[in-house]
Amino acid sequence: MKGKSHMNWSWIIMITFLVLSILDVRFGIFGFACMGAPLYHAIRGRGKIHCQKYCPRGSLLGKFLENISLKNNLPKGMTTRTFKNILLFLMITVFSFSLYHAGFNFKRVAFSVFRFMSISLILGIIMGVIYKPRSWCVVCPMGHATGMIRDAQNKNRKN
Repeated sequence: MKGKSHMNWSWIIMITFLVLSILDVRFGIFGFACMGAPLYHAIRGRGKIHCQKYCPRGSLLGKFLENISLKNNLPKGMTTRTFKNILLFLMITVFSFSLYHAGFNFKRVAFSVFRFMSISLILGIIMGVIYKPRSWCVVCPMGHATGMIRDAQNKNRKN
């Protein structure tokens, strides 16, 4: 894996996003960038590079939970493809309903994105304290989706 990792500082992006969105919910719209960046890299054929080198949430979890984490292993069931597929489907469904109910109101859409990003961060923090700091990264729906894109691209290259 070539190139420099930005994981030692990219947590600042997540903190900035949260603070700005709390001060003015319209900044929540920038959460689409956090969701879009991994997909962009995956579609460009870079697989899960976002998770490994850029992810602000993974950076934040790794940096701030290291000293308070109980460092338990995730239960085996949470690492299965079935669990990750269910979580991805559930999160896409919940997010879609949230956006649907927001309608075309910019502020409501921004709040929906902010709420979605915040809830997934809270889940990541809880998992990081109970299990290893970056346990969320193991089940992250965006990471799982980018892995699925990578696998599909590799399959197409072989055919």
